[in-house]
Amino acid sequence: MAETLQSLSELGERIAPATPDAPVHVQKLDAYGRAYATGKRKDAIARVWIKPGAGQITINDRPIDVYFARPVLRMILRQPLVVANRVDQYDINVTVLGGGLSGQAGAVRHGLSKALTYFEPELRSVLKKEGFLTRDSRVVERKKYGRAKARRSFQFSKR
Repeated sequence: MAETLQSLSELGERIAPATPDAPVHVQKLDAYGRAYATGKRKDAIARVWIKPGAGQITINDRPIDVYFARPVLRMILRQPLVVANRVDQYDINVTVLGGGLSGQAGAVRHGLSKALTYFEPELRSVLKKEGFLTRDSRVVERKKYGRAKARRSFQFSKR
């Protein structure tokens, strides 16, 4: 027969805590001591490798100043490093393809943020709060039949 409880404290002792432990993030490095991550934005895909170094950034075997000539794109790319206070601590090697320069800069920022969390898991909360670990899922809308573009109609003519 079922046992009767005398107080609420006995009930608390019998019920096991239902909250699971938070996931533990561990460092993920390859055989060369680098962290690797893939970032995506629009049609661009960036493969990012980071390792401890002097702060050199190469994109498709070119320096960052040559590949991203506009200062805004370089600023977007460096945002995760500035937020984490790791500006000159890592050498970054990036291979990026597809899309335009703006999408490529966003893809590199996404990949760099993920690679930083793989190298230093304690940076995850800082980067997640800024929104750098979330993939921006906005892409170009497809063209529909009977339309000039995705939404634009052909010019109306009465005759």
